[in-house]
Amino acid sequence: MEQIFEQRKQARYGEMQQLYFSLYGEDPEAFSYFFQMLERCFQNRKPSLRQLDEARVKEAGWYRGNDLLGMMLYVDAFAGNLVGVMEKLPYLKECGVNYLHLMPLLETPKDRSDGGYAVSDFRRVQPELGTMEDLEALADRCREEGISVCLDFVMNHTSEEHSWAKAARAGDPIARSRYFFYDNWEEPNRYEQTVPQVFPTTAPGNFTYLEDAGKIVMTTFYPYQWDLNYRNPMVFNDMTENMLCLANRGINVIRLDAVPYIWKELGTSCRNLPQVHTLVRLMRLACEIVCPSVLLLGEVVMEPSKVVPYFGTPEKPECHMLYNVTTMATTWHTLATQDTRLLRHQIDQISQLPPDCLFQNYLRCHDDIGWGLDYPWLGQFGIQEVPHKKYLNDWFTGTWPGSPSRGELYNDDPRLGDARLCGTTASLCGLESAETPEEQALALRRDVTLHAWMLSQSGIPVLYSGDEVGQLNDYSYHTDPRKAADSRYLHRGRFRWELAERRKNPDTCQGQLFVALKNLETVRKTESVFRSDATLTAFDTGTIHVLGIRRDFEDTHFVGLFNFSAEQETVPLTEEYTDLLQPGQLTGRSVNLLPYDFRWLKLAQEGRT
Repeated sequence: MEQIFEQRKQARYGEMQQLYFSLYGEDPEAFSYFFQMLERCFQNRKPSLRQLDEARVKEAGWYRGNDLLGMMLYVDAFAGNLVGVMEKLPYLKECGVNYLHLMPLLETPKDRSDGGYAVSDFRRVQPELGTMEDLEALADRCREEGISVCLDFVMNHTSEEHSWAKAARAGDPIARSRYFFYDNWEEPNRYEQTVPQVFPTTAPGNFTYLEDAGKIVMTTFYPYQWDLNYRNPMVFNDMTENMLCLANRGINVIRLDAVPYIWKELGTSCRNLPQVHTLVRLMRLACEIVCPSVLLLGEVVMEPSKVVPYFGTPEKPECHMLYNVTTMATTWHTLATQDTRLLRHQIDQISQLPPDCLFQNYLRCHDDIGWGLDYPWLGQFGIQEVPHKKYLNDWFTGTWPGSPSRGELYNDDPRLGDARLCGTTASLCGLESAETPEEQALALRRDVTLHAWMLSQSGIPVLYSGDEVGQLNDYSYHTDPRKAADSRYLHRGRFRWELAERRKNPDTCQGQLFVALKNLETVRKTESVFRSDATLTAFDTGTIHVLGIRRDFEDTHFVGLFNFSAEQETVPLTEEYTDLLQPGQLTGRSVNLLPYDFRWLKLAQEGRT
């Protein structure tokens, strides 16, 4: 065992030392402690996890195939607690899920939790959800069932109730060195000149005055979330250990929350600084030594030019995968505009990336939808950022005439016109507002087509819990004082098991949606052309209303057609195809698409040249 650790260590020691010293100077004591911590975490890793490590080292690209399907869920909303989630694993397996993302579940203050992102103890589960032993037991069971478990790691900040923060508030100088404390507003005001605000309406500014301590502390997100000072090697050492402790509980994928924010530099935006990439690379190397089966998922909610660097380079990789935020937002833009040109442009950009760049694809998640679109590119069509954002928000909140969508705004700032959007997939697709069978059928078609497009992308597709049964917006949060100010709770409602029961009835919306998604997922897992290393390109369908994509892998050729229009469309084809969802059915040399319809096609054998 010691030999394995030494082999892994020696292969990476030189680079890690160089990176560490570039951040913290030649501090041999801190660096020595760092490696002692890594060895301690390695020693604490149980045999079953070491076996998994060895297996996945031998199959390095195990997560790049076409067999992974994820689902993200809140433990309490889905099943009450961790034991409840374990009891519901048969349902998840019925959904085809083999990648389970548990939303934040570590200990947070009940009234100031930010949905679980204000962590007060990285080594304890929120008591009402269970214990660390429950989490480990669930991870063990999932591993036995072939399910990988993902968990958020909130690394930019702690709750003000964390033991470090409490000691800092009380005046402990060592604890204060873990944060950004100031005696007056001189330096914070200098930061404010260049640092954007994350929540300008609900939490303006980037600093908070602590009246009881007589000090000012950096709080980029909310006043009760204190930014950690990664200039202090103790912070990096201890936070890396916290991450590795989660890995040793059986977590297979670590989601690095708000990773672009973690290094602060006066005179900059404090976003995406070079030191951030150094830290992520060090964390990647630490995992390769202690737990090489663990994947790092980066949450980088920014434009593509700032997202891609978090993959690192082929020689020095950082995150194993990243959220495909821009494509998600562009997809919803396409639904509202019925214009696929921006989405096609997005595909053209992604297709130029190195094949090692792996995205996690989704339609909805726990967060809002931000309209960070490519407005310079859209400008050629006369589209301006502020009025376009207003149009999208009007359309998806149902205030635009004729819109079937139902959502709510988040952090609405009328001055900047920069509100974001909340809502479930089904409600945004019109299922909530549907009053007739025809409107209901159209809403379901929108929903299924969007999922078909998401499943057609390269990478790992992830469903948001409830979307598989068309769960609607939950407006009950308005009456809960702890949630009322945060409209994201609109789509964070309790999972409605009574809806899930209807999945077995084909006469219900839930039954139709569940079966349709399950068929798509089955085909995706069956056809090798959906592998992440297949080529993906967009092509001209002859109309801006229909997105056309091609996927090629070895001798398999796939075409996907997605009609984002409220009108029937016809797309000409150069060859004859078979319908993957209706085996044996040939297309001929054209395809008719109903409003918001799609086709998954495979080149017919006899049509090959």
